[in-house]
Amino acid sequence: MKMVSSMARVSPSPNGPDGDVGVIGGPHERVADAEARAFIRAALDRQALDGRNVVVIVPDATRSCPLPFLLSCVHEALVERVRGMTFLVALGTHAPMSESALAAHLGYRPQELDATYPGVRVLNHEWWDPATFVSVGTISGSRLSELSGGLLSEPVDVRINRVVVDSDVALIVGPVFPHEVVGFSGGNKYLFPGVAGQDIIDISHWLGALITSASIIGTRAVTPVRALIDEAASLICAPKTALCLVVGSGSGALHAVTFGSSEHAWAAAAEIAAETHVRYLDAPVKRVLSIIPPKYDDIWTAAKGFYKLEPVVADGGEVILYAPHVHRLSAMHPEIERIGYHCRDYFVGQWDRFKHLHWGVLAHSTHLRGAGSWDAETGERCRLQVTLATGIPEDVVQRANLGYLDPSTMDLDTYAADPDTLVVPNAGEVLFRLR
Repeated sequence: MKMVSSMARVSPSPNGPDGDVGVIGGPHERVADAEARAFIRAALDRQALDGRNVVVIVPDATRSCPLPFLLSCVHEALVERVRGMTFLVALGTHAPMSESALAAHLGYRPQELDATYPGVRVLNHEWWDPATFVSVGTISGSRLSELSGGLLSEPVDVRINRVVVDSDVALIVGPVFPHEVVGFSGGNKYLFPGVAGQDIIDISHWLGALITSASIIGTRAVTPVRALIDEAASLICAPKTALCLVVGSGSGALHAVTFGSSEHAWAAAAEIAAETHVRYLDAPVKRVLSIIPPKYDDIWTAAKGFYKLEPVVADGGEVILYAPHVHRLSAMHPEIERIGYHCRDYFVGQWDRFKHLHWGVLAHSTHLRGAGSWDAETGERCRLQVTLATGIPEDVVQRANLGYLDPSTMDLDTYAADPDTLVVPNAGEVLFRLR
């Protein structure tokens, strides 16, 4: 892959034959709005988009991203050229966004979409409705075995939101952060699982769980899960380009913007994100107090505050997720209350008990519980204690195999003064690692 800093080097076609990718900015830099707008305009001007239907795939509100600004740039560049434009929110299996939430997220006044984005329709990815999907093909069991290094060998039907298939071009717009399932988020991950069907979601997430979050998170290279979602994306006939962003966590400040094919733009952004969104400690800590921001409104999403801190906690240590605003384990997956949170080996060692459940739910369970072991004689032994200081009732937390703290009894200043405790504000996007 060739990385270039001048926007004049943006590839002239959606999938440049030599793999060139346009890049502006870099680690810890700040890209001015005018510079970003000019870069995006130049990039899109070089694409063959006249008279075509374009679907713009964007993240939901669980990612830091100056999305209204970016979409204004895209809309300005395309509105006079394309036949139709759809903003499709890649929910994965997150809760749908209301009209008021969509308006705030995308940057228009409620019920006044056309005043800000004339010619655009906005859609949630309705993953709960089977009519949403169309199959684009199958990844065979033998091919999955090859991609996964022999960890899985089931054939998987690749289903995706039919809006993507019905469009002439897919443009992905979204940030890149360290990620517990795939290594680094972004790129084709906005397709799978972003707007994908349950089968490929379950397979990809369980593959990540088998590898384990601690082993895969923050890996810059193409991980087995990334290889799987890239394989799935190759079954989509529409050209797939991406504006990938490296964004200041919690601030929306642009450090870098990349443009190119969904694979090459992602790879360029991941290299920058690896230098921007990873913090290193010299020694492990006994305890982490992970302060969860309001954008994560259930443990399903707030668990990112554990994933990003697990690598720096000493054996036998503790991660406390401090989130008084969170009142449920999962808005959309209540079955996690019945399953609880367990290490990978707990499920693998009792596979006949659990294999009928959604593997994506099992994966979420293992990701939050972290490393551990299980056998029939001695039971489960987890490396770390995971404690919730939330608005979730104590009995619900304990049944889920997690520790409980009443957040109203906690003095955050005391934790901050404790030399054995690392306090992390705005947790969930920046990865902490040991040198």
